[in-house]
Amino acid sequence: MVTLYRCPNPTNRLCACGKAARNLERRGIEHDEIRVAYSRRKRPEIEELTGQRWVPLLVHGEHVIHDSKRIVEYLEYLDGEAQRVPEEATA
Repeated sequence: MVTLYRCPNPTNRLCACGKAARNLERRGIEHDEIRVAYSRRKRPEIEELTGQRWVPLLVHGEHVIHDSKRIVEYLEYLDGEAQRVPEEATA
């Protein structure tokens, strides 16, 4: 399961959290969204996962990725892995 921790901003256009959410939606990846407080002091769950309090934060299985740019890179990597054809199938 994929979980996106993001700010409470109601739109996907004004912040880095929205960039991550748009990429998940564009790729058709089902995910849960957890909206955290605007105040970084009130984000203990984020600090437990990463040692810092910034969002967006993507949790996918055992992978924990923070920063919208890294999240997009991770999603691109997953797309590339899904499109690879196993060597046994081509042999």
